[in-house]
This record gives sequence, C-alpha cells and structure tokens, in this order.
Amino acid sequence: MLKGVSVLRVNRRIGQIGVVLVLAAAGCGRGDETVPAPATEVAAPVPTTTAMPAHMTDLLPGMPPPLSATDIYAANRTLSPAVADHRRLVYVPNSKGGSVTVIDQDTFAVIDTYSSGGEEPQHVVPSYDMQTLYATNDLPIGGGSLIPIDPRTGKSGNAFPVRDPYNMYYTPDGKFAIVVAEADKSLDFYDPVSWQKLHALAVPDCAGVDHMDFTADGRFAVASCEFAGRMAVFDVAQRTLVKMIDLPGGRGGMPQDVKLSPDGHVFYVADMMADGVYTIDAHTFENTGIIPTGKGAHGLYITRDSTQMLITNRDEGSISVWDFATSKLVRKWEIPGGGSPDMGNISADGTVFWVSGRRHNEVYAVDIAKWELLARIPVGAGPHGLTVWPQPGRYSTGHTGVMR
Repeated sequence: MLKGVSVLRVNRRIGQIGVVLVLAAAGCGRGDETVPAPATEVAAPVPTTTAMPAHMTDLLPGMPPPLSATDIYAANRTLSPAVADHRRLVYVPNSKGGSVTVIDQDTFAVIDTYSSGGEEPQHVVPSYDMQTLYATNDLPIGGGSLIPIDPRTGKSGNAFPVRDPYNMYYTPDGKFAIVVAEADKSLDFYDPVSWQKLHALAVPDCAGVDHMDFTADGRFAVASCEFAGRMAVFDVAQRTLVKMIDLPGGRGGMPQDVKLSPDGHVFYVADMMADGVYTIDAHTFENTGIIPTGKGAHGLYITRDSTQMLITNRDEGSISVWDFATSKLVRKWEIPGGGSPDMGNISADGTVFWVSGRRHNEVYAVDIAKWELLARIPVGAGPHGLTVWPQPGRYSTGHTGVMR
C-alpha cells in the first residue's frame, strides 16, 4: 500500500505500484501561449452535416465552430495531438498551504509538491492552446500572481504578477484571458501572451464573482456572484455588462460553478445555500427553476459522452448525477467514510472523477463506471480547483479544464 495513500482498488494499467516523491521544483520558464489554429487541434470528431441551430451559427468571430448541432462538447472525446506528450497527472492547488501537489493518475502516488509561488492558490487553469497550466494565487489583496506549469514535465516555472486572480477563463476565440478578480469585483481581460491588462469590466453588484461559462455561440457569458446570490451576464466582444439575474434564494444564496448544457439551451448553476442547481435559459437569461441535489451543491462536470452531469455536494460528502435525456437525477453516491467534494475534473478516458476534499485535505479518485472509491490521497491544506490533465478537446475556456 502506498504510504499515506488509501488505495481501495488499483488495476489501472499498472502491475506493481512504485512511489516516487520529488519535492524539488524545477523552473520551466514562463510558458506563454499563443492562440492556436483550431483546424490543427481537432482530435477525432468530424463536423456534423446537420444544419446548425440558430444559437450556434452567429459565432463570436474567431471562435472554432461547434462540431455538432446538438453537443457543444462533441470535440471532447479523444485527445488532440497537441497534448500527446503531456504527462497524465493531477495538479492540486492547496489554497491554505501555498503549494501545488502533483499526483500520478495511474499509481495514485503523490510525485511532487512545490510552492505555488504566491499566496492562496485557488485553481489550476489550462491555457486556451492547452500548452501551459497556471496556478492562480489571489493574495495578497491588491496583489496576486500566476505560476506557469509545463504539462510535459509537470514542473513549475517562475511566478509573475497578475492582480487578484481568484479564477481564470479564456474567451472562446482565444483572444483574451479573463482574470476573475473576486476581491476587486472585476473581470479583467489580459493579452494571454504578454499578460498585459487590456480591459477591466467592473461588476460592482456581483460580490464574490468566481465562476462562469459561455453561450454556445461564444458571444455571452454568465458569471456567478457568490456573495450576492446573483448572476452577471456580459457581452464577450463588447466587454459590457448586459444583465443581472436575481436568484430565488436572494442575497443569502451562494451560487458557485456554472455549466452550459450540451445542447446549448440551459445554464446550470450550483448553489451551496440552495442545496441544488438552478437552471437558467441560455437565450433569455431567465431563471427557470431549481434541481435539489444535496447540501452544499458546488461543482458541475459533464461526462465524456455528454449524456450526464456530475454535481458535487460538498457539505454532505456526496455526488449527484443529472441525466440530460430524461432531465432527472439518476444517482446520488456518498463518499465512503465521508468527505467534502469540491472541484475537479474527469479523466481523459471518462472513467475516473478526480475531486478535491476541501475540508479534509485530500483528493478522491472515483470510478464513475462502477461507482467505487479508488483512492483517498492526502494532500496539502485546503485543496481547491484541481486539474486533471491532459483533457480531450480543441481548446480550453479555462477554470479546471472546461474544453470545447
């Protein structure tokens, strides 16, 4: 058994488990990315011959077109050649420990731990072109930094200053990195190569701005306001706020993760205080209901075949499963022995859900085909937005690896 790791079932392409613990962090340079040519990054899917619906036609200029008329995630099936030489690792930002823990996906072993290069790392975010990962350090107030990580080696480079990066996204055309400046109540648009700040979109009525997703055409985005119980809608090209959505829970709500349905018609919004997921019409931006899931609903993850969505219920240590075809919850699975599932992602082959245990200082690896806990892995203090890499897809819109 691995020292410090509770492995409950290990048979994933390995025979004998070896443990290597490397505590030195080697520099890999800044890792600045360039906007990719989408045609060279498409993995296996072929664009559909079916006519695209209206909400997938008038695209944000420069955005790669959807490959399916019914599934914006259709490209997320097989790995792109652009990530063929990337190591199969999990990167865990320990928000209270100022470090990043690196886990081997095949052995469940912690193979490295290094400084995040700043204070309070919140998320590890894949760049638009999928060639660099960034850990976002959102402290000190008025400061902050990003530290680049080379996915070929798993090693970090040198941190550089970026103000208040609680989270980070990329516009679907790859033109801007959007730094979610939570304390500043601002969405800051940066050049993703020079890291020069070009625009700032103030969201003064969106206290706790933290997560977002984009419409199917890439023209609008919906962001959650964790400490205001609201949602902010903005025009991506114009970089202007167009609407605020008041959720039924009022200012006492705490909306978290946001995810667009595969067909592009519905935004799902996890709310910790509502203990469920709100639905928002992706065309009118009106709240249309709520799905009760469990205490402390937090993270949202689309399965590899785009048929279901995993919902982490942090306060009760469970994971709910939403089925898109039936519009019903079809499963609730509790972590054996309890836990606090927060943020994570699904393995490239679609079989393992990796998620941080925010209050338990551990990471869970869950077989979502058999619904078995594969491993419970101790990490640093306050693990948050971990990234599982590599991910299938043509480009990343950020967060913990939202791909299209």
